[in-house]
Amino acid sequence: MVDIRIPIGLMFSIIGVLIAVFGLVTMSNTEMYQKSLGVNVNLILGVLMLLFGLIMLYFSRKKKKA
Repeated sequence: MVDIRIPIGLMFSIIGVLIAVFGLVTMSNTEMYQKSLGVNVNLILGVLMLLFGLIMLYFSRKKKKA
């Protein structure tokens, strides 16, 4: 059976890192985050996506009990 957790984990991890880095680079741009009430949404969602991807990779590495 194909384990889909590995590609999903890799995809979310890579995209999460890219978005989080973009959020860090644009942190000083207040005009960009004016619509979101000054919250750096890119950084928050990038970190959440990275965590989700790492959790998926962790569960794909965990040995199956059978």
